[in-house]
Amino acid sequence: MKQARSIIWGIAIIALGVIFGGNALGLFDINIFFKGWWTLFIIIPAFISLLTDSGKLGSLVFMSAGIILLLAAQEVFSYDVAWKVILALILIAIGLSIVFKNFFHSKDNEEIKKKAEDLKNDKMDSLSAAFSGNERIYKKEVFSGSNLSAAFGGVELDLRDAIFEKDTAIKATCAFGGIEIRVPSDIKIKVSSSFIFGGISDDRKEATEKGKYTIYIDASGCFGGIEITDQADKD
Repeated sequence: MKQARSIIWGIAIIALGVIFGGNALGLFDINIFFKGWWTLFIIIPAFISLLTDSGKLGSLVFMSAGIILLLAAQEVFSYDVAWKVILALILIAIGLSIVFKNFFHSKDNEEIKKKAEDLKNDKMDSLSAAFSGNERIYKKEVFSGSNLSAAFGGVELDLRDAIFEKDTAIKATCAFGGIEIRVPSDIKIKVSSSFIFGGISDDRKEATEKGKYTIYIDASGCFGGIEITDQADKD
């Protein structure tokens, strides 16, 4: 997912460079500073997220909001109408997300959540970030579990060189932020996920179901995402 996102961003930047260069050389005349050009900073990231991330609903809402604001800037309708439509869209999306998540809430999801709760202990570390970034790297240290939280920021937990002595739990919560969890390739992962406008992606290249120990991840949040990677992503 991360590689695909980088490729798309690279293509977008190349296209922008071609436009600027072509305009300067007189090869063509493309005006990128049209009415509402600033909405592209909403539409393009949301579109890329829609293609590469697991949380499709949130990305779709943001992209739709950007398009609505663009139409308002083009005077198709007023900004007053635009904001009302966006608010209605957000409320509908939140309602749909709650309804469908509850409807399809699996028994496995509940069992994983309960297991993660049972594995909590006083040796669990805590890692948080608010309007900033925070990283914790385990170097031949015993991992006993972790509480992760990110709000308008990013958290990275690197367990690739950690020592595991038993099953462990991770409680991960993010709001308008992101969390990346790097795990060894020989560790099993079980995830319970509850998100509104966001999601969790398992991007391990060597995911296993035969590991000696399991990490139970209880993940939740809104307008954010959690990514799980493995040893293959180390370099």
